[in-house]
Amino acid sequence: MTNAATQRKHLLDNARRIVVKVGSAVLTTRDGLNREAMIRLAGQLAKLHDRGLEIVLVSSGAVAAGRRRIAESTMAKTDVVADLPARQATSAIGQSRLMHDYDEAFGWFGKVTAQVLLTRDGLKRRERFLNARNTLERLLDWGVIPIINENDTIAVRELEFGDNDTLGAMCLGLVGADLFVNLTSADGVFDRNPDEHPDARCMPVVEDIASLDIESMCEGKTNVGTGGMYSKLRAARRAAQLGVSTLIVSGKGEFDLISVLDGEERGTLVLPESHTVSSKKFWLAYHDDPSGSIIVDQGAARALLKKGKSLLPAGILEASGCFQRGALVFVKTRDGESLGVGLTNFSSDELNRIKGMHSDDLPGVLGPVSFIEAVHRDNLLLDAAI
Repeated sequence: MTNAATQRKHLLDNARRIVVKVGSAVLTTRDGLNREAMIRLAGQLAKLHDRGLEIVLVSSGAVAAGRRRIAESTMAKTDVVADLPARQATSAIGQSRLMHDYDEAFGWFGKVTAQVLLTRDGLKRRERFLNARNTLERLLDWGVIPIINENDTIAVRELEFGDNDTLGAMCLGLVGADLFVNLTSADGVFDRNPDEHPDARCMPVVEDIASLDIESMCEGKTNVGTGGMYSKLRAARRAAQLGVSTLIVSGKGEFDLISVLDGEERGTLVLPESHTVSSKKFWLAYHDDPSGSIIVDQGAARALLKKGKSLLPAGILEASGCFQRGALVFVKTRDGESLGVGLTNFSSDELNRIKGMHSDDLPGVLGPVSFIEAVHRDNLLLDAAI
């Protein structure tokens, strides 16, 4: 057994709490929900649950289920996903059907499920994030399998998380998982697009995902979901920063997740990074989309990257965008290179007034200040997977 295979087996053998994300391409057909696929998935997760593993399922499928129900009726004569309100209404119709089928499927194997609807806004506030964590912990303590989906009905952007790969990655920190299983329509991660290159090779292990140029590797999106391999690799990179392995494997056809977790070499295992970030830094970096950018000079960039310093106004060239104090922002060089993301202590207007200034001069411009850092290093994640 190769070193990579040994490491793969060790990581999978020691997983105790796993987040399983299943996408629309696995769960649905052109006619709506694929009940056979749902039952097969429920059966395999039930067997893993019987082994003592704690399971959190992040599922797509509500919009597809709603679309099918509308097609069966005369409620809508036009494209039901043409705009955000229509998509949200379709999700509202499909969500109950999705959960009904899940509840029934897991019930056949003696398992209790719970529906958990999340929005990015619901996780933006730290107290709400912790409350969601406490609820999920209690459900897992009771032996329940939580089924999480984005609450599309009240999301204010399309979509708030953008795809359930992103939501799945956020749930890793939420529940303290040690493995992320991403069930997809592909057989794993290929070094090139297999649709364009017949000799493309499936990568059994990705040891350093930060070194991959995932934008050039991935082309296009799936037809049914909102993600694609790019979003799966981005989620895997975020998981790696948290110290969590990601298994990207096919959930189509007669897939056997149990045999994969038992060591069968299928799919792609993305290994965690050696230097991981805290769950709090992970949360602050990925709980929201950045509202703007802070452009820094080369001296500030070196201080951030090489010395682990906070960002001070003296090293700022300008602030772009319009944001308030406490917003998540990019930190970039003049050349446009993204150094990371962080929470700003000053608004964009204030930063443009104090850019390049020494810290002692700030009170003369802004009045009394409680801090001198534009972005404190404790609120900064370098090399963020945005």
